Amino acid sequence: MLTSAPDGVFVPVEDAQTAHLPSTFSPADGTVLRNADGIRQRKGAALTDTSLKALKPQAKAYKVTDGGGMYVVVSPSGTKTFRYDYRLDGKRETLTVGRYEPGTANRTDSELKALDYGAVVSLKDARALRDRARRSVEAGVSPSKAKVEKRIASADADTFGAWVKRYFEHKADPKSGKEQLADSTLALRKSVYRRILEEPLGKKRLDEIKPTALAALLDQAKAERGPGPAVHARELVLLVYRYAIGKGVEVDNPAEKIARKTIATFQARERNLTRHEIKTFFEALQHTATAPTLRLAVKFMLLTGVRKGEFIGATWKEIDWDRATWTIPKERMKADREHVVYLSEQALDILTTLKTCFPSSKFLHPGRYERDVPISNATLNRTIDATVKLINEKRDPDAEEFETFSVHDLRRTFSTRLNDALFPEALIEACLAHAKKDQVAAAYNHAKHAAPRRALMQGWADMIDCWIKGESAKDVVAQTKAKIDEAAHDDSELDL
Repeated sequence: MLTSAPDGVFVPVEDAQTAHLPSTFSPADGTVLRNADGIRQRKGAALTDTSLKALKPQAKAYKVTDGGGMYVVVSPSGTKTFRYDYRLDGKRETLTVGRYEPGTANRTDSELKALDYGAVVSLKDARALRDRARRSVEAGVSPSKAKVEKRIASADADTFGAWVKRYFEHKADPKSGKEQLADSTLALRKSVYRRILEEPLGKKRLDEIKPTALAALLDQAKAERGPGPAVHARELVLLVYRYAIGKGVEVDNPAEKIARKTIATFQARERNLTRHEIKTFFEALQHTATAPTLRLAVKFMLLTGVRKGEFIGATWKEIDWDRATWTIPKERMKADREHVVYLSEQALDILTTLKTCFPSSKFLHPGRYERDVPISNATLNRTIDATVKLINEKRDPDAEEFETFSVHDLRRTFSTRLNDALFPEALIEACLAHAKKDQVAAAYNHAKHAAPRRALMQGWADMIDCWIKGESAKDVVAQTKAKIDEAAHDDSELDL
């Protein structure tokens, strides 16, 4: 039994998504007619807010037409939903336009443009959305399917997998500057995600991943794969959440609740190049597919023993050509102290080449595409990775694999090889700008003792040249020690 209402057509609805609308009528005089089901309909009768409010729930859902293919469905609970029926490619489809609630304000034009189907809407807004849907149909696009696809995309956008993708894109982008990762590091993290995290976590929302569940997953990874992969998996989860939080997502980071040491502890990897590895690497570097200036930059790092960030941010105003020094301001030093690098002849030759190649840049080595920014944080490591890959591709199958290394390992090589040659430790520490361990180191670090440090830096450069040629550096070491002793009594640079 149907109840009456001021306007519209009332049709019992067994299945709101598939029930057919009443047939349309042609009389223009307002005559009340009956459709095939015997239901009364007044020509031109359209829904109004008054008639919508008057619609009462019944035992079964029913619908009331508004026009243009749209109607409202009244459920037994009293919910009133606007729906729009249309045909596309010969098939009938239904779109849920929105839900009606009395008192809902009409939206502005700009608000309507951003409004999605399915929201709480006024009658006027529902008709505007219906018109938008009609235009989509006329263009051959299914608004109903587009709505589902958008909802799925929106849901996927909040998943851990979606944030992992964004994180990897950010870390691979040269425009990310210091945030960019070396290709080898990025490849490792992608592998960890695919093998350990993607299946159990990829489709979960960020707020669904809890510390206890993550800890269980990491324990399983440790048992099946070893502590290394488990530690890397925790690290990736930690970093992805930090990235999402940095983008404004309000969520707790589950990895922060899991201490790294509960999975495994590792000793810091100490990698330095032997003299034979130095020869192998720099020979291969000449054949690596990279810019010639980047080859020089890698060698400059070994010659000077500086930290990567100290070179990347270096500007020409820090170079004193007359005194053959590079003065790094304290703002860019780890110890917050100004540091003077005494430049060997080989280092000066490299700087001369870089200045010739980049005359308009303030940086020793600018970025590839922009001269007013330095090279990215990952550029030199990528050059090293490419060279190591080339070495291993061309090595004898029975030969031991060449172990990869980072830019910072060149600094370790500087320290290790000079200490092995029994040069004064305090002098080496001063050249590395390490914190002064005693008064002897303090003395070497003082400007009036520049001559011994200058002698050591030139000797180190000559040692590298010998090793690259495949020659012994014993004679160079002996000559350099003699020069250091002589320089310790040289007062030519003193302001007397």
